Amino acid sequence: MAARWTDGMNRALTGKAWSVGLVVATVLTIALTIWLSLERYDQREAEQRRQDILAASRQSALNFTSLDYRHYDRDSANVLKDATGDFKKQFAAQTGQLTRLVAENKSVSEGQVLEAGIVRSDERSARVLVVADSKVTNTAAPEGEARTYRLQLDLVHRGGRWLTSDVEFVG
Repeated sequence: MAARWTDGMNRALTGKAWSVGLVVATVLTIALTIWLSLERYDQREAEQRRQDILAASRQSALNFTSLDYRHYDRDSANVLKDATGDFKKQFAAQTGQLTRLVAENKSVSEGQVLEAGIVRSDERSARVLVVADSKVTNTAAPEGEARTYRLQLDLVHRGGRWLTSDVEFVG
């Protein structure tokens, strides 16, 4: 009779151990699934931020290198709508002088962004290097001349948008 009781206890303990093992495995599986899902979300969010930064910097560089004396007010407004901080203040302050200069020389610049790469970024700021070409025609070069620009753009994230806060010519 003692043997039957021992066998019954062993089966009961084995059943309980099996149940506890299943619970532990289930909890670990759920925890791992949640962790992997959060990692995937973070990766998607980082990739979306990267794409947004590159799109904003490409558009800003394109606006900056594409100006036409016949509609310079519109073109300069395009630069300003994607600008902020000191860059916006400086560009706005020079707009009157640039408008006269561009009109006098009948300047047209058709920009094209060739490459853009992120140097650094986080949720609030980024630095991007952009290579752009433009064909510039004016009274001094009526047939046009090619220009290549290497720009360093600093961007900040404000109001759900990436805005250019500084532009420097590099290289």
